[in-house]
Parts: sequence; structure tokens; C-alpha cells
Amino acid sequence: MIQTKIENHDDLIAALKASDKDYDIEKIERAYEVADKAHGGQVRRSGDPYISHPVSVAIILIGMGMDTDCICAALLHDVVEDTAVTLDELKKAFGADVAVMVGGVTKLTNMTFSTKEEQQAENIRKMLLAMNEDIRVILIKLADRLHNMRTMQYQTPEKQRSKSHETMEIYAPIAHRLGIRSIKDELEDLALRYLDPVAYKEIEERLDMNKKEREEFIKSVQKRILDRFAEYGFHPHIEGRVKSIYGIYRKIYVKGKSFEEIYDIYAVRLIVDTTNECYNALGIIHDMFTPIPNRFKDYISTPKPNQYQSLHTSVLDHGVPFEVQIRTWDMHYTAEYGIAAHWKYKAGISKGDVKSDKQLEWVRKIIESQQEAEGEDLMRNIRTDLSSDDVFVFTPKGDVKNLPAGSTIIDFAYAIHTAVGNKMTGAKVDGRIVPLSYELKTGEIVEILTAKNGTGPKRGWLEIAKTSEARNKIRGWFKRERRDENIAAGKAVVEQEFKRNQIRFDTEEGYLAFMDDLVRRQHKDSLDDLYASIGYGGLVLSHLMPRIKDAYAKQTSDFAAQELEKLKKAAAPKKSNTPVIVDGIVNCQVKFAKCCNPLPGDDIVGFITRGYGVSVHKRDCVNAQASLNDVAQKERWIKVRWAEDVPVDFRSSLQIIATDRDGLAMDVTLAIANLRVPLHEITARGLKNGNAEVLLTISTQGKEHLDTIIQRLKKIPGVISVERSGK
Repeated sequence: MIQTKIENHDDLIAALKASDKDYDIEKIERAYEVADKAHGGQVRRSGDPYISHPVSVAIILIGMGMDTDCICAALLHDVVEDTAVTLDELKKAFGADVAVMVGGVTKLTNMTFSTKEEQQAENIRKMLLAMNEDIRVILIKLADRLHNMRTMQYQTPEKQRSKSHETMEIYAPIAHRLGIRSIKDELEDLALRYLDPVAYKEIEERLDMNKKEREEFIKSVQKRILDRFAEYGFHPHIEGRVKSIYGIYRKIYVKGKSFEEIYDIYAVRLIVDTTNECYNALGIIHDMFTPIPNRFKDYISTPKPNQYQSLHTSVLDHGVPFEVQIRTWDMHYTAEYGIAAHWKYKAGISKGDVKSDKQLEWVRKIIESQQEAEGEDLMRNIRTDLSSDDVFVFTPKGDVKNLPAGSTIIDFAYAIHTAVGNKMTGAKVDGRIVPLSYELKTGEIVEILTAKNGTGPKRGWLEIAKTSEARNKIRGWFKRERRDENIAAGKAVVEQEFKRNQIRFDTEEGYLAFMDDLVRRQHKDSLDDLYASIGYGGLVLSHLMPRIKDAYAKQTSDFAAQELEKLKKAAAPKKSNTPVIVDGIVNCQVKFAKCCNPLPGDDIVGFITRGYGVSVHKRDCVNAQASLNDVAQKERWIKVRWAEDVPVDFRSSLQIIATDRDGLAMDVTLAIANLRVPLHEITARGLKNGNAEVLLTISTQGKEHLDTIIQRLKKIPGVISVERSGK
């Protein structure tokens, strides 16, 4: 259920005294006073005093058995971000450890980011780096997120969904990787409440409907197990468990199972003293109940990546399926509290020990693999690396490699060693040749085939690889070995994307100036470095295009305003002797577009060029229409109109289609001469269909004059059509 209790100072002290740990209460009291004063006057969206939030976070961490400095940091975790208190002040008052933890959970608020995704990515990266130094940083962050999710009903629907997505993709998987099952399950259930409220309610009601029956069934099973075990002199601790709502949701809505097909909704957990007793207990359980085939998992001999150990078996009791979990007390502490079990049930561990802990190897791997990733790529990689679903695959020598579900042969090869991946030519799974795109399954034995003088990875591997570790190693190879090729490939991608998005530059200098700005914003040393990064896949240009288009639109807008100001200054303030008036500017420098040859009387529009004044187009010109619809170009289009009584001859081209016959060109020339129209050029050619095409360029005084000429030409014997041409 969602927490509604407002926790205060008295609740904090009561939690400290109820704990079996020896806390420095005087130091914690000082931290509370600093936080209470700093947050004085601040309230949460619920209307509660803000101090209730850090107090609740601290109480969650007390329940996890965390130490004095961690509780102090929890109370102070928002003061640097939200108040005038500085990290230096905290360091002087509470020591370096507390300051480091508070700094680790403080968001990057003083940096400018182009997108929310990039900001989120950099905050996650910062948190992971701090976590690598002191694991307590992420434990505070998890407790912070847990309390925020418990009080999410006071947020807007949009924020409820965005925070729930982030919780499901980042924080719940981190809790899973750290082995903190209780926090992982609650975070997932709370997030699901907002992401799919209908399904959440349906499962919740289904569980409540069977609650009494379930409790009676579990009690009956527990009693029978204890009675049977007593016959063998066995006295294990036994408890019942119900699968989390999200766990049920995944099996029903993701894996397509019915409620009745889920064998582990109900579970009985046996806790014994030794590993040998675990296996002895398993034998007794299988003797008492009917085991369900293929439903036994031995996580003791093959622990999960988060060091979870237990025996799982699904059995039937008079047709009712349930799961039995068997573990030792040490395994139980690790399963429930994960990395925090070091503080809750042991003497505590130094930060140096934490960094070498097997449970934290994944942190180092993520940090190493994300060094060159950015923005959307970083978030995608972290989501993949934190995936709670893993496969366990064996090398021919029996070594186990755990990889995210969906991983391919390429991921496995690079997980063994970079050189193995780079020299790979093929692979065998359980003795048979498979393609490199083959998705691995738990229990398979994979042999990587290599060549001493291999040609290296292929670019297509980037699309096949699932893990960021493999993708980054492939990119690293191309970055080192194929620089010239990368530059050429990157430049081609830029040209293609710019053309597709109608990003054009009048001069090479303009293009280079724009790209230099992009180079600077991407923290590259040169344009070639930028091209190379795009070429080997370090930068995905399509992800940058929204920002590039915004920058181009702004530059175009600024350029248009500057050029228009120049045109105004250059135009002489006297009677117009030009045929077109530009946005009220008399005698503005203009030229007529060759693509449509506008004439007085045509509906026209102007385009501000770089250094050549305004180019005048017919409004229905194909080129004009394409550019007018381009967000980045629209600022360069300007209102223009025809000047009155300006005697100017305009050249116009006509296309005549007629039946092919002798004397056609002569008749056309004679008609033009009779109209006293200057003829500048005429060509004629026969067409395959028996007709002829005559193209001519003439001078006219405007659209009406040209229409008269066209009507006269249409009267020539054999003429089928007369159209204006843009040539």
C-alpha cells in the first residue's frame, strides 16, 4: 500500500533506538537540525513539511542497517541541491564521507543540456561514478526514490508516468543488481500502479479474492513440512511468501501465461544452517510433494550475478502448485538486503572492500563501457546493462559468462576478451555452427572460432550486438584501425542527413562555420574527429539532428535579419526603377529565379540570398514550395510585390507541342514576328510519338502580354499545347 504516514523527528529517534546497531545519535541529531533549518518553510506537493521526506529516507536506511554517516547523509541529501548549504560546510561539520555521499546524490543543476534525455543520462553517469567510490550513495538514492514513489499520488499524471518509467528502467534494476529484493519488488509494484493501473488493480483484486484460502493453504503446508522435518531431527525456519504484483504482471502480460499457469504465486521458504542441509531438505520436499518437471533451479552452485543463492523447486500438493525456496541464513540475508547485508548483519565493510566486492563488478563494467557514450546512447546502454534478465552460457572449458537476455554470439566473444571478438570468424553452440546473430540461451556451450590474421569486426556487428561492452569494443577497433574510412563514412552520413532534412548552405565557408560550432558542442578537436566519430558509430547523427535543425533554424533567422538590414541600407531612397518592391524597400537588389521565370502579374515571393539580394520566385514554383515548407528555411522568405508602371522587358520561355510537319518552326517564327515580340532563341525536335517540340525564348511586358502571345500561338495549324517553361 502507498505510505501516508508523515514521519518526524520522534519517529527518527524511535527507529534509531529500536535498531540493534550502535548509532552516534548526537551526530545524527546535528544532521537533523541542519536539514530542518535549511528546509525551513519548504513544503512538499502533499503540503507536508519538506523535512518529513529526508526523515523518511533516513528511516528506510535504518531498517536496512546502514551506519551513522549514511543516516546523516540521508537527512542532508537535498540541502545542497535545494538550499544555500554547501558541500564544504557539510564536510567541515560532518566529515568527508558524509559530504561525498551528499555530493553523489545531488543532481547536475549547474550544467546546460540540450535534451531531458541527456540531462538524465549525465545524472545517472554521475551517480554511478559516485557509487563506485562509495556504495552508500546508491543506497541513499534508492531509499530516496522509494519514498518519492510511495508519495507519487500528489504529483501530476505526466510526472507520475515519467518517474515510474525511470524507476522501472534504472532504479529497480539497480536494486536487483545489488540484491535488495524488498526495495526492488516495492519499486516495481509502485511504478506499475501508474504505468498500467488497470492491470495492477486486476491482479491486486485477484490476490485479495483468494487471500483467506491462500493463507490457510500456506499454513497447512508449513505445518506438514515442519512435522515431517522433525522426524529427521530437522528444525528449519519456515515462512510463506506471495509473488510481487509486478512479478505476476510480467508472467501474465509479458510472457502470455494465465493466472493458473504461474506456479510460484505462492511460495514457502525454508531457512537452514548449512549448504548440505539445503540439499537434504530438497530431498525431503521432493519426497513429500510431486515435483513439477523442469521447474528446479540451483542458484547455490550457480549464483545469480547479484550473488543471490537459493534452491528453487515447484511442486504440486493435491493439484495446487507452489514454490519452495531453500537457503541458509547467510544466503537469506544476502537475498533480502543484498549489499546492505554487510552493514545489517555483519561488522560492516570498508569502502575499499566494497570496490572489490563481486556484487559491484557490474558497476565498474558499466562505467568503463559508458566512457564515450552520450545522451540517448548512454541511457539505452544502461537500460541494457541493468536488465534483470540474464542468460548463463559456458565456454568449452566450463567457465560461466552471464549476459543480458537476447545477447548474441558477438556479445559472448567480446565478454571473453576484446582480441577474441576482433579475431572471430564464426562460432559453434553445443557443437553445431550458428550465425553470429544467434541469441544465446542458458546452459549452452559456446565455442568461438578465430583466425590469427582475421580482418577484424564488421560494421554490421554493431546492429547485432546487444551489450554496450561489445558495441564499444567494436567501435574502438574502427576508431583505431580505420580513421580515413571513418572520416569518409561520417562525412557521407552528414551530407545524406543534411540533404534529407533540407539543411543547405550558400557557401562552403557557411557550412564550415556551422560545422565548427557543432564540433565545439560535441567536444571534438576537429571536423575530421567529428566525422570519424560518426563514421565508427561513437556518435549517432540521427540523435543529434533535432538540435542541429534548431541551431540551423536560429542561424537562418539571424542571417535573414542581418541580410535584410544590409539591403535596407544599400537601397537608395528615391523613386523605384526596379520592377519589384521588397517588403517596402524601394530599389532593393533583386534577381529573377531561372527555375520559374516570374512575370508581372504572377503571384510572387522573395528569398533572401547570401550576397545577391533577393531572388524572386513564382509562389507556386516547385522549388519555392519545398523551401517554404522547410522550418529551417522559412525565415529567409519575404513578402515582395510588383512595382507599378515600370517598363521592363522580361524574358520568358515557352514549350510548344504540335503535330510534326514541314514549316512548323517557320510558322512559329512568323507568328512571333507579326506580334512584334523579340525572339532570342528557338529550337525544334521531333518526338517518338509523331509530334514535335518547339522551345523558344522571347521578351514580354508581363503575364497578360504572355497570355496573348500564347493564345496566338495556339491558333497555328497542328499546335496541341503551349505552356510556360522554367528553362
